[in-house]
Amino acid sequence: GGSLIQDATSIASPFYYAGLMGIAQKMGLKTIAWAQGIGPLNYQTTQFLARQCFKGCTAVSVRDGRSAEIVAKWNIPFTLAPDPVWALETSPVPGLWDLPAPRVAVSLRPHPQLTPSRLATLTQALISFQKATEVFILLLPFQPIKDLEIAEFIHQKFPDNSKILTVEDPRVLKGVFRGVEMVIGMRFHSLIMGFAQECRCFAISYDPKVSQLMTDLEMPGWELSELPEDANLISKIWINNYANGEALLSDKIYFFRERALIHQEVLHSFLEGIVD
Repeated sequence: GGSLIQDATSIASPFYYAGLMGIAQKMGLKTIAWAQGIGPLNYQTTQFLARQCFKGCTAVSVRDGRSAEIVAKWNIPFTLAPDPVWALETSPVPGLWDLPAPRVAVSLRPHPQLTPSRLATLTQALISFQKATEVFILLLPFQPIKDLEIAEFIHQKFPDNSKILTVEDPRVLKGVFRGVEMVIGMRFHSLIMGFAQECRCFAISYDPKVSQLMTDLEMPGWELSELPEDANLISKIWINNYANGEALLSDKIYFFRERALIHQEVLHSFLEGIVD
């Protein structure tokens, strides 16, 4: 599951994950590509490897239109449904309601385009945004081994008005967004969790899947490569989104949640087939 078969952030990723599945298939084991976000695949080698991998799967489900186009082009049967995180149940977050309110969640991740200069600009914009709105900033390192250093850098700039929350259980992590008014996120799933919990969201896109989500949900944001250099401008736009931005309508959230459960049905059918 997830966005594993892509060569945009790592050329090694498709070789590793498709390689594992290929080995399993050659051993006679059944494999399923579940809730995949496929691509980008910029090289013929990774395209061929991915195609062979998916052709050998017993079942394939994808989470977005772009991935559906890829497997359709390969003439591979598939099921299309929204990301499973839409349907993920939430769990209570210990101590969340003891933190100052209102709260804004921030989820950034390292990327070659997130240069020290851009990180400094975003940090200054967050400081100005926090002062203007008097919100409490929750810094969420979705993948702590990668994201924690950035969260710590930002937290040190205004420690009294921010807190780092490192959460391992994805249900608890999604529960954080029940106590949040707005999300500023690079991480794909931070934005889905935010929308699923009726938060206003603002994206900073480093990846086509985030850009596609921005288009699909009419979400405000920037491409990371086009981030304004003026921290005051960024702050003003965030303030406006905080004051006037709109959360996703509840009927749309319900629709995405119900459709996302289709992935669960695909998995159940696959497992029942193994038992039979």
